[in-house]
Amino acid sequence: MRRVVFNQKGGVGKTTIVCNLAAISASRGRKTLVVDLDPQCNTSQYLLGSQDTPAPSSMADFFEGTLGRSLKAADLRPHIAPTPFDNLHVVAAHPDLEHLIVKLESRQKIYKLRNALSKLSDYDEIYIDTPPALNFYSRSALIAADRCLIPFDCDDFARQALYTLTENIEEIQADHNEDLSIEGIIVNQFQERANLPQRLVKELTEEGMPILKTRLASSIKVKESHDQSIPLVYLAPSHKISKQFQDLYRSLK
Repeated sequence: MRRVVFNQKGGVGKTTIVCNLAAISASRGRKTLVVDLDPQCNTSQYLLGSQDTPAPSSMADFFEGTLGRSLKAADLRPHIAPTPFDNLHVVAAHPDLEHLIVKLESRQKIYKLRNALSKLSDYDEIYIDTPPALNFYSRSALIAADRCLIPFDCDDFARQALYTLTENIEEIQADHNEDLSIEGIIVNQFQERANLPQRLVKELTEEGMPILKTRLASSIKVKESHDQSIPLVYLAPSHKISKQFQDLYRSLK
């Protein structure tokens, strides 16, 4: 199963969702890979932390390799690095991804990620983090994925952007990846006692938007998890927010 977590709006929790769902998968004995396509590298830093041995390679190296003529350049395995957590691996991002976009688009390399991931049959689950923009990397991820999860942070501006976002995903589905489906919208940073989040979720549900039942609350424990580079299932498995992530993971199976 290949999942992409995507939203064109920043600050909605993509990195947190990708890393924690992947960590739960790995903690259950499933061989799991995270692909970080965001030049900000937050996902890579979250999972790799301050290891003495950094990732030897990155997604920038992979994509740069596809610009050459070598058939081996399409192999993602040399760029996969282990994390400190059993069964969990990552292909790290790099700031150089930003500078490669123009070359990759002009050389029509949009299917390279899908082709490379299709060869990784030994992974049970693959999670892809994207930049907060509809660009070459997010399109590549949507073309490569089976399912898409959309974080939503209960803001009226985010709601308006949600309609455009789903249209963009449906267009990619129609033109490039008929197997892609929107698995659901994840309500993140949810405040159950506040009126606005309650109203927005209710209205979106009534409109037929695929709102997932599990809500992710705001929690300082998430920031502690980022700071220590330890996903919640390992840092605080009994905490409320950790249990919410585990409920979310179970609902996707």
